[in-house]
Amino acid sequence: KIEYAVYPDEDQLDSFLTGCLEEKHKRDHFTQLVGACLICVPDGMLKERLDPETLESLGLIKQAQQFNQKIVKIKTKLFYKQQKFNLLREENEGYAKLITELGQDLSGNLTSHLVLENIKSLIGCFNLDPNRVLDIILEVYECRWEQDEFFIPLIKSYMCEHQTLCHMLGFKFKFHQEPNGETPSSLYHIAAALLQHNLIALEDLYVHLLPLDSSIVEEHKREILEAKQIARKLTMVVVPSEKTEDKEKEKEKEEEKNEKPPDNQKLGLLEALLRIGDWQHAQSIMDQMPAFYATSHKAIAIALCQLLHLIVEPLYRRAAVPKGAKGGLMTPLRSKQAPRPAERFDDLSRDVFTMLCYLGPHLSHDPILFAKIVRLGKSFMKEFQSESRQDTKDRMDSLLSCFLSIADQVLLPSLSLMECNACMSEELWGFFKLFPYQHRYRLYGQWKNETYGNHPLLVKIKAQTVDRAKYIMKRLTKENVKPSGRQIGKLSHSNPTILFDYILSQIQWYDNLITPVVDSLKYLTSLNYDVLAYCIIEALANPEKEKMKHDDTTISSWLQSLASLCGAVFRKYPIELAGLLQYVTNQLKAGKSFDLLILKEVVQKMAGIEITDEMTVEQLEAMTGGEQLKAEGGYFGQIRNTKKSSQRLKDALLDHELALPLCLLMAQQRNGVVFSEGGEKHLKLVGKLYDQCHDTLVQFGGFLASNLSTEDYIKRVPSVDVLCNQFHTPHDAAFFLSRPMYAHQILSKYDELKKAEKGNRQQQKVHKYIAACEQIMAPVHEAVVSLHLPKVWDDLRPQFYATFWSLTMYDLAVPHNAYDREVNKLKMQIKAIDENTEMPLNKKKKEKERCTALQDKLQEEEKKQLEHVQRVLHRLKLEKDNWLLAKSTKNETITKFLQLCIFPRCVFSAIDAVYCARFVELVHQQKTPNFCTLLCYDRVFSDIIYTVASCTENESRRYGRFLCCMLETVTRWHSDRAIYEKECGNYPGFLTIFRASGFDGGNKADQLDYENFRHVVHKWHYKLTKASVHCLETGEYTHIRNILIVLTKILPWYPKVLNLGQALECRVHKICQEEKEKRPDLYALAMGYSGQLKGRKVHMVPENEFHQKEQPVRSATSGSLQNGPGNTGKPAVTDKSQAAQKAASKNSTAANKVSSSNGSSTPNSKEKEDKEKTTKEKKEKKEKNPGSTPEAKAGGKDKQKEEKPTDSKEKTPKADKDKRKDDKKEEKSKIDGKTAEKEWSKERDVSNDSKTKEGSKVEKSAGAGSMKSLVPRSEGVESDRGKTAPALVYLKKKTITSLTLTSFYGFSCFHCYTLGGAITHLLNEYKNTREQDGETSDLFCKQMHMINNAIISNRQHINENFIMLRSKMLIQEVVYICASLIEMIYWIYAFLIFSPFCSKL
Repeated sequence: KIEYAVYPDEDQLDSFLTGCLEEKHKRDHFTQLVGACLICVPDGMLKERLDPETLESLGLIKQAQQFNQKIVKIKTKLFYKQQKFNLLREENEGYAKLITELGQDLSGNLTSHLVLENIKSLIGCFNLDPNRVLDIILEVYECRWEQDEFFIPLIKSYMCEHQTLCHMLGFKFKFHQEPNGETPSSLYHIAAALLQHNLIALEDLYVHLLPLDSSIVEEHKREILEAKQIARKLTMVVVPSEKTEDKEKEKEKEEEKNEKPPDNQKLGLLEALLRIGDWQHAQSIMDQMPAFYATSHKAIAIALCQLLHLIVEPLYRRAAVPKGAKGGLMTPLRSKQAPRPAERFDDLSRDVFTMLCYLGPHLSHDPILFAKIVRLGKSFMKEFQSESRQDTKDRMDSLLSCFLSIADQVLLPSLSLMECNACMSEELWGFFKLFPYQHRYRLYGQWKNETYGNHPLLVKIKAQTVDRAKYIMKRLTKENVKPSGRQIGKLSHSNPTILFDYILSQIQWYDNLITPVVDSLKYLTSLNYDVLAYCIIEALANPEKEKMKHDDTTISSWLQSLASLCGAVFRKYPIELAGLLQYVTNQLKAGKSFDLLILKEVVQKMAGIEITDEMTVEQLEAMTGGEQLKAEGGYFGQIRNTKKSSQRLKDALLDHELALPLCLLMAQQRNGVVFSEGGEKHLKLVGKLYDQCHDTLVQFGGFLASNLSTEDYIKRVPSVDVLCNQFHTPHDAAFFLSRPMYAHQILSKYDELKKAEKGNRQQQKVHKYIAACEQIMAPVHEAVVSLHLPKVWDDLRPQFYATFWSLTMYDLAVPHNAYDREVNKLKMQIKAIDENTEMPLNKKKKEKERCTALQDKLQEEEKKQLEHVQRVLHRLKLEKDNWLLAKSTKNETITKFLQLCIFPRCVFSAIDAVYCARFVELVHQQKTPNFCTLLCYDRVFSDIIYTVASCTENESRRYGRFLCCMLETVTRWHSDRAIYEKECGNYPGFLTIFRASGFDGGNKADQLDYENFRHVVHKWHYKLTKASVHCLETGEYTHIRNILIVLTKILPWYPKVLNLGQALECRVHKICQEEKEKRPDLYALAMGYSGQLKGRKVHMVPENEFHQKEQPVRSATSGSLQNGPGNTGKPAVTDKSQAAQKAASKNSTAANKVSSSNGSSTPNSKEKEDKEKTTKEKKEKKEKNPGSTPEAKAGGKDKQKEEKPTDSKEKTPKADKDKRKDDKKEEKSKIDGKTAEKEWSKERDVSNDSKTKEGSKVEKSAGAGSMKSLVPRSEGVESDRGKTAPALVYLKKKTITSLTLTSFYGFSCFHCYTLGGAITHLLNEYKNTREQDGETSDLFCKQMHMINNAIISNRQHINENFIMLRSKMLIQEVVYICASLIEMIYWIYAFLIFSPFCSKL
């Protein structure tokens, strides 16, 4: 038994046999091996394969030579010997009778069997050649090719060998293969019929057909190459001379094509096979050719389409015929070998999907079949979506994949080849809209990026579409939108992806095309709109395009253009938004905020919600009203008819659950812009991205609040503690999202209570409203406790915190002027309509009805808001007593209020900026206990440098608007004594002494009087000037830009004092000169503000008119010190007169207050003597130095230098030397600190002993000191030598202790700048007076000891409470503050060591 592990091939076997023949021993082994195989290998196979010698040695033949001779004879007989017929014996009559027999009428009972018997008789009778008879039968069959049922059985019965029939057909095909020959279709038919009935084999017949397969492949490649060349020519810029040459070449090629090539017999046979329904043989032929080569011939494609018609007809009639449609019935194929018709959707996978894949884009030849396939797909999708059983749905998933493949490979490419067929586009959309947008966009992506490169025809179509699109876009203008739109529509029905890709590329370059393009898209189909949405998203997501300009400071113009197009297109046309919204969401999840610009534009255009910080006062006032007033007067462009578009946007957000995720992502991304994105980006760009993110959040939140129903909103937005603690949403954004929810809930509860107890009295309604508020807000009060440290709630009640964040301007005031303004506009419109004689009557009537209805709505809305505001104010009046606890200092309470409430919200939006200012005024008007209005305003106006520096561009606009509203209130109080007395005179916010028992409202002496309030307002103006000049002098882009924006916003109310305005004007003029070439945007801002400032000069007043001011006394060396906001190249601004004025004006009342609160025993007579002495000395000094008036002070730097030698004569050399030393120290401290000295109002006079023993008494005494410190004193200006300085007057009253200690125990870390200046000033005062008043110096030394202790304790306080520092403060600033404190300790110890009064301590 022999086993083979490896079977050798024929070449190996031949080499083996040759080797065996050559060597004797190997041959013997081989013979033995073959002999052993005789039991399992037939003899015939061995005789066929082995050589005669081997067969002879095996004994299978007798003699090898004899065997060879026999083989030769057989081959000669088989291949070379021709059968001889006795042609002379054949009679023509026999052939005539044969033709007659075959040509007779076959409609009767004549059968092929009877005819065959007659043919046999004729052959025998007339001695006919059987092969010639068969040839005649084929010829007759060819003439009567429709008689398949007769001739096929006849041939099947007549013939004996398939090869003979195949050779005859082959010779017939060969006969027609001449250069100009044409093969008749009947021959194709009989060949196809014989193939279908298996009378011949396709492999045998295929070799007789031309052209060869290799020729077909070469032709296909040549077609692809020609198509690409045509496409290249269409995209190239061609010179006119070259165009004529190309045209001549094209003509020559067309002439060559007109020379008819020989028929493609393989395609003819294929067509015949398809027409009779022989799909198997047809598929075999198509497999031999390149993809889609066969169906690219129209006849083949139509034949295949006809076969598909017959197969899908039963299923189409059952499941997909539209209502009311009839259609023509089709007769099925009679052949049993044809594919079976489809009865169910499962049957489509048998043959239909395969046939469609072979057909490819050439389904375009049969639009009816295209519509049938699409309708079948639509019907299947409805059945698939309605199917509830999981097993059936799993089985249908494969069919769903097949339909998707057909859509990708057949339907969309076929649509590209259909010329302007809008009906098919709409049919296809009816199918596609049942898919989710992810499936659709994937199909569009394949269609756009891959399909056009797979087919030569599609390559040409793409090039032609681009060429036509260029032609249209070159001529598109606003004037010819309609005709151009029709051309765009026609082009888009077939090839929307190519057209839109080119249009979008043009829009990215030329944004002025947006409007005409949007208007011209009105002739598109629904499918085209959906494709447009995909193309826009693809253009936005293009990784090859940079979303920043080359300077890295602004967003690219192409992105801005596409965003504008998105807003306009999605608003005007019914395009699905889900894909675009999901794209923006995905970008936010990836930490990219550039594309928020798209969402901003879409919401603005579709919902009519416009976000801008450049609102006018009238618009801002309208924004405080109801929704109708906002729509009419709150936006620059009144976007009407947004109801449908906003509904579409809302539905897209809710259906795909994108509303809350977008809000949360935007809220988180604000910080992500700074800390994640902003690392490598320019600061200017980071600010713009932050503003864009924030503005979009405000806009989007406003849209949700105004469009979502109460139930939808509450269901989707979680509580504020969940937003902050779980989703890490910033507090301002969390309350912004929750605020509409609270308003909805309160109103719903209020309506519920009203229905439960019917009462029409106003008082009952108010009580019910308050009850509704308590029920809804009680959980909120509990929730907000977790948002901050427990220490915060020692001063602010959670109720007050939640009330501040939950209310809006709509709740606080009714904008009557805005309502009246809009109503008057509508009345004017009605009047204009009446006067218009050209307007048709029906249109007049409609417009008047619209205006009247709008007018009624506005009036009703105003009435509704008025009732609401009254209820809210009543509620606040009842709540106010429990708002502020003030367990710590008043300063601490105000700090927390500003830090946690005012500052975060005033920069959130323009309307919130107004709200913050009005809320502060409301808290004051409500006479809220423990709220110091003066201290609040002082903290706002005296410390704006850091806030301004940390704002973005839009935030600085809002902050400026907030300051403007605050200044408006202050200016109103400042303008008239009667207003001040009415609104502030008897209010606790203007107390100068705080008692533990609270506000009694009866002691007029405790209130800040009108004149002192005017001094305070002047100090605030001075502080604003000083901060503004500091920001302008830094040279930092952000500082300069932001302060210019803030100054522009507060221009109506600041500056009011002439010399302060001059100082600002001088510095702004310098900015204009410096930034003209370097930073054009700063130059533009500065020039704009400078022009407006000059226009406001007529409203400015001198300082002595702004507040009562005595003629100032100026020290001899004051010219060398800083007297104003800037000390170089501009007029100096002095505040010394305020100190003298206040020291004099407050002496009469201050003594009693201080003695009662601080325990001082200084008599009133002593104070009067001091006052008279001071006044007398000032008059004498005025006579000596007439140049010390404000006009003389404005002389500038040169004049100050000229005055120095004269002034220095009045000082002793030693004093002068000391003075210059101190001046250097002051200048050094200013340079190190990078800021001007800051003077702050203080709140309590607390000492280490009284702090623990006498709480109420200390609070009372601290109040006196606090209010005294509100009166500004001279900064950095020394008193005359030998005179009683104003600082020492304060020192004798022990108010310096209140000033310094309150700065630290009240804990405002910025006071170190003020304290540094104060210590330097007091040291200088001590040097001038140490020889005259030992008692004062002794007291002064004790005060310095107390200051030293306060500094040390406060340094620890800063370290422990670093987290409580004011928001947006830089770490390096805190480090600098601590360093400044250590330096102060060094100054004090140096003073104490060298003091001659050390022995007394």
